[in-house]
Amino acid sequence: MAQNGVHSWLRDLMVSVVVSAFIILFLYQPVRVEGTSMLPVLQDQDRLFINKIAYRVGNIEHGDVVVFLYPHDHTKSYIKRVIGLPGDDLRISDGKVYVNGVMLKEGYVPRRYTDDRSEPEMIVPPNEYFVMGDHRSISSDSRDFGPVDRGLIYGKAAFVYWPMEQMGVVR
Repeated sequence: MAQNGVHSWLRDLMVSVVVSAFIILFLYQPVRVEGTSMLPVLQDQDRLFINKIAYRVGNIEHGDVVVFLYPHDHTKSYIKRVIGLPGDDLRISDGKVYVNGVMLKEGYVPRRYTDDRSEPEMIVPPNEYFVMGDHRSISSDSRDFGPVDRGLIYGKAAFVYWPMEQMGVVR
């Protein structure tokens, strides 16, 4: 009878491992934020889940917070906000971002995190996305390394689970 209990326990453990692996590999993945370029929305060392299936079944949209492989070193991942989609006419003038001729209202960028950088007008290339950190004055983003190829984007920031006081949906 004790052997039956061990088999049952091992079966349950195996099912749990398989289900967990499926979720982590295909649906949601826990990640840790390193750095402060997404303040105040995400803080250094925040733990969050990224949705890995969101862009397999849906489209990347303006304002999405995405996780991608850094274009110059695919061993590193970055997390930034999507500012420009493929084909968008994008310009940054004295820190103000214009997409398709309209200045973005960026409530997620507090005044103290703005900067006065400018970028010449560009059309975001096909299959690429222009991304920026919310803490503009310290962020290394598409202003530095250029637009990000769609193939490097592997998840959408979904939910902060740690620390508890930061818990909630990423917006």
